[in-house]
Amino acid sequence: MSATAPHAGPSPIRRPIAAAALLTALVSLVFGLLLAGAGPASAHAALTGSDPADGAVVDTAPKEVTLSFSEAIAVGDDSIRVLDPSGKRADTDAEPKDLSEGSTVRYGVALHSGLPDGTYTVAWQAISADSHPISGAFTFSIGAPSDTTVALPSQEAGGGPVGVVYDIARYAAYGGFVLLVGGSAFVLVCWRGGATALPMQRLVVRGWLTLTAATLVMLLLRNPYTGSGKFADAFDLAGLQSVLDTKPGAALVSRLLLLGAAALFIAVLFGTYARREDEREKKDLTFGLAVGGGVVATGIAATWAMSEHASTGIQANIAMPVDVLHLLAVAAWLGGLASLLVALYRTPDIGSAAVRRFSAVAFGSVVVLAATGIYQSWRQVGSWSALTGTRYGQLLILKVALIAVLLAVAWFSRRWTGRLTDSAVASEDASEEEPESESEPESVSADPDPERAAQLARQRAALTATKKKRIRDADPQRSGLRRSVLAEAAVAVVLLAVTTMLTSTEPGRTEEEAAGGTPSASAPAAGGPVNLKMPFDTGGQNGKGTVRIDIEPGRTGSNDLHVWIDGSDGKPMDVPELKLALTLESKDIGPLPIVPDRLAEGHWSASAVQIPMAGDWKIDVTVRTSDIDQVTIDKNAKIG
Repeated sequence: MSATAPHAGPSPIRRPIAAAALLTALVSLVFGLLLAGAGPASAHAALTGSDPADGAVVDTAPKEVTLSFSEAIAVGDDSIRVLDPSGKRADTDAEPKDLSEGSTVRYGVALHSGLPDGTYTVAWQAISADSHPISGAFTFSIGAPSDTTVALPSQEAGGGPVGVVYDIARYAAYGGFVLLVGGSAFVLVCWRGGATALPMQRLVVRGWLTLTAATLVMLLLRNPYTGSGKFADAFDLAGLQSVLDTKPGAALVSRLLLLGAAALFIAVLFGTYARREDEREKKDLTFGLAVGGGVVATGIAATWAMSEHASTGIQANIAMPVDVLHLLAVAAWLGGLASLLVALYRTPDIGSAAVRRFSAVAFGSVVVLAATGIYQSWRQVGSWSALTGTRYGQLLILKVALIAVLLAVAWFSRRWTGRLTDSAVASEDASEEEPESESEPESVSADPDPERAAQLARQRAALTATKKKRIRDADPQRSGLRRSVLAEAAVAVVLLAVTTMLTSTEPGRTEEEAAGGTPSASAPAAGGPVNLKMPFDTGGQNGKGTVRIDIEPGRTGSNDLHVWIDGSDGKPMDVPELKLALTLESKDIGPLPIVPDRLAEGHWSASAVQIPMAGDWKIDVTVRTSDIDQVTIDKNAKIG
């Protein structure tokens, strides 16, 4: 079979360059858009309440301020600061006390005695159990509200330029892991001849370099990322030491040690293994490399599982090994896809058998991804409302849609794979066996000038490579497969960016619980202040927001009620009408109507609200955002 290069269209030599440029531009564009559209990284843990509550007005100065969180956190000396109206410290400047009991996570700081009346600011910052920094601030008043010189921080922990660079390093780490593990697996399982191909060697080595550099950057930036937000603190030895004592720091150091073992693996794979010619010895070495490489790859994947979302929350003992399997399947699929793309564009030797073996590996990876992904989705989302109503759920829907697109494109690749033959390669090999006297001098080596002989040898090698490339690019089956694999790789770039976003976004289950999605997160113990968060959606323009309600002292008799409404952007939101009603259904009492007075933008209050008896009261809230858009929401809380 003879083949000729097509006369029309772009030069085959420029196609790999154009493909690489396209992928590079796509990576930059997608990741830039995702970073631009995302705020600071949300965390797994969330503030669920405080005493005094946000905006509360207390008659006498409390002895301490306490904060409650949805899950375990790590705190330092200045994690909770209380500032008086002039900006001076009102707390005793001691390390926060751990007041946790059972499943309740609570920390507190003692206040100085004899504090004067006025508005006080509580600023807090901590690290969630899944490694992400969290922070916030609120105010309360003693006696009566007053002016304050303290400005609430506008930037959350993990934001700013340091946060952007840290997120880029996180993305690069995932990309490097995919290329390192997926490329190595592609060579060992699908195409052993690829061990001698320079483009394949460069792909795997670049994956190792990217992962190593990204891990070092994350380790150095970990202190400013979770603290000051200043690049200068990256080289603070005391801060670096404190990072090494944390779970994320230990995970990053472990990853660097495992990357040292991975470097040895790469040296053997592209050195001893590539030069081995005896089939039996090569088979034994393949088995050894597969076992050793599998252990190293599993260990590297575990450094993510042991320090991020999988390590905290429900069923952590199951979630961590499942997360490792998920990451390995992603690497085998997407990393193998990148390897196949490089092999098809940059090497003339890959045959149809190797492509078909990768097709089988990709199918197995997709099966593992589906099983582990379903479990992870259930664990992190937990409900249909969290799937559609939280940022994590929306990103998860986008990820599933991208996987569906990727599978659709992969179906076309499988069709091209079914048609693929090695006829072009066979024709090329046969042409090389023709007598060289037809196109070359009788003997290059006979040339008395060694320098001229070497020059002729280089020219002959260049002509042979060009001929191979022309024959390969003229094969319509291989051209079709290259185009479909390139499309798969483009979708995979976007998919990897979305996956990175998921790792730094608060899981939907936790977000709903923190917002009052479950009774355990919103119903306080009997006889204490009531703090509720109730999301709403009137269905109209700017109709989404959150209602926050405080009832103090939360006992039978007279109570003070405060209501705050925050818009979807987290800022105070005014509405034309707000009504409340209390109902004790077990005793057929109510509804008792309450019409609070507006105090400020997004803030209403009502005093002397009478609670006739203790019980599980249903609190109905009616919010009207326009002449026709209105909704009534309710939640139960124990009062008295």
